[in-house]
Amino acid sequence: MKIKLKHIIFIIMLASLGAIGYGLTLEEKDPQAPKYIGGGTVGLFLVAMPLFLWKESRFKNMKDYMLTKENIIKMQEKERKNTENQ
Repeated sequence: MKIKLKHIIFIIMLASLGAIGYGLTLEEKDPQAPKYIGGGTVGLFLVAMPLFLWKESRFKNMKDYMLTKENIIKMQEKERKNTENQ
């Protein structure tokens, strides 16, 4: 069985949200609660989010998303075509 990166990210996200939820339920009783909340936050924002962003942008060309003169001209041409068709 091959585990994909999206499954690993999902498991990390669930574990992080679970740790945050567990820490919030212990807030008044246990002095360890901030450690659970902090660990869940670190897992969510410093592990799961960068992994997700890397996975989603791995095979994309960043020049397509930059605002260059060529891309501005392409966008203007598309806009003209859209307005002409309507």
